[in-house]
Amino acid sequence: MATERAQTAAYTAVMTAARPPIDLKSYIRNVPDFPQPGVLFRDITPLLLDPNAYRFAVDELTRRIGALAPDAIVGIESRGFLFGAPVAYKLGVPFAPVRKGGKLPAERMSVEFALEYGEGQLDIHADALERGQQVVIVDDLLATGGTAAATAKLVELLGAEVKAMVFLVELSFLGGRERLKGHQIISLIGYREE
Repeated sequence: MATERAQTAAYTAVMTAARPPIDLKSYIRNVPDFPQPGVLFRDITPLLLDPNAYRFAVDELTRRIGALAPDAIVGIESRGFLFGAPVAYKLGVPFAPVRKGGKLPAERMSVEFALEYGEGQLDIHADALERGQQVVIVDDLLATGGTAAATAKLVELLGAEVKAMVFLVELSFLGGRERLKGHQIISLIGYREE
């Protein structure tokens, strides 16, 4: 299994190295006053709409995550699925979805946490991960870190270990990285100020 992951990571590194880099930040749309006044929303839709930019983002995430040789990828609903699932597929490892409360049909573990705009609950199937698995958590955006911290707690409740947390976009001025101290954080696009 580890040999297959290493071969997949090596193949991915070769494939992504052949492509010229793309300025992914140029594919992020700024939407002022969304979802509420005073918030500048970073919209990834333009990146998803451009096949070359989306492919480049997934390939770059795969390259960076592949170097960590994880046993599984955990994606956070919903935009984390857009990046986590293709990375898991390319690396040949399981993909475990973390969903908002009440959306998983089988036995599950749950955590409640504070959101920027209220309270939330996240669930993961009780059989999604095995004890001792090394896991990488993937999401589209790191803001305050609340959702990622809650996801890490779910992973740990199942007996797995968080090897790293990987994000397409990081809003470093919101302090998410500090909240997630003790975890390796990787992001492709960074914003130091609003």
